[in-house]
Parts: sequence; structure tokens; C-alpha cells
Amino acid sequence: MVTDDELRQIMPNCPASKRADYLPFIQQAMTEFEITSYLRETAFLAQLAHESAELRYMEEIASGAAYEGRKDLGNTQPGDGKRYKGRGPIQLTGRANYTKYGTLLGLDLVNDPTIAATKEVGFRIAGQFWKLNGLNELADQQQFKLITKRINGGYNGLDDRIKYYQRAKQVMSRDDTATIPMPVAPSSNQP
Repeated sequence: MVTDDELRQIMPNCPASKRADYLPFIQQAMTEFEITSYLRETAFLAQLAHESAELRYMEEIASGAAYEGRKDLGNTQPGDGKRYKGRGPIQLTGRANYTKYGTLLGLDLVNDPTIAATKEVGFRIAGQFWKLNGLNELADQQQFKLITKRINGGYNGLDDRIKYYQRAKQVMSRDDTATIPMPVAPSSNQP
């Protein structure tokens, strides 16, 4: 499980007070959503580092107006763009996602969308998103680029994400990958 010192090294621009405040919630979400191996932890922390600018932003800086009327995000009501702008360490965006993750976590994110930006809720949303979208399995296979696409819908910031991923792998440097079942290659002496 990630420690404060590891988090400091992975996200050197994150203030110590914020790390101390967020770390228990990061650890709790990682445990709850089975982000508990070296490969899963490093990929998850790298993506969070990029998406939240090293945990500095739990809410999108932009107003959200650009999402107004975006039916692909479920923004069908006037004001939905601003109301359901990106929040949390993975920037949950759109009425449809607020509805979906609120239901999954037993929270009313539709009527109280700002709680998605709290440490108590934001990291759970990130963990739920991670697990629901098969990102643990992709992390086990080191499919980091595909993880980026599932989170971002494209490859925005890929170089930055990879920088955090490499840093996390170096900092954490524990090798518990042996606990991950690896595919067995077919025997070469078969017909």
C-alpha cells in the first residue's frame, strides 16, 4: 500500500498537508477496489497524478460551460455542463456519469454534485471507475496507453501520464507481480 513518502516522491508538487489529508482516503479506495498490487498501484497513482495535477485540483478549473448540451455526457438539462463539470481526482464529468457512479456508491451525486470533489467521495469514485472499467486487469498487463484511453477518451497528456507511471514504478519498486497469474505459453513440443 502506498506510503506518504512514496506519494511525495511520485507527486513532488503535492503539498505535505494535502498528502497527509488525502492519503488515508487514497489507501481506503485502493483497498476497496482491489488496486492492491504493484502494477495496479503504480498505474492508478500515475493516472491520478496527471488527472488532478498531483492532487492539487479536485475540481476542474474551467466552468464546465463547454459541456453544456453534450448528450454524450448525459447533459440534457439547462445548466448541466456547469453543474456536472469534472470533479474528483479523475475528473468525473457529465450528468450520466454522476448518475451512474452515485447509484453504484449509494450517493446522491445528481442533487449534490459538489461532493464528488471531496476526499471522502472523490477517491471512491476514482476507485469504482477504475474497477468498473477493467483497469485493474489492464494494469496487470501493463496496458497503460489503453488505461489512458479509457479514462480520457483519447490520449491527452499521454507523455505526462507515462512520466508519472515510470516514476511510480521506480519509487515503489516492490515486485509483487508474482501474485498475478501470468498466461502460460503453449509447449513447443506439441504438434
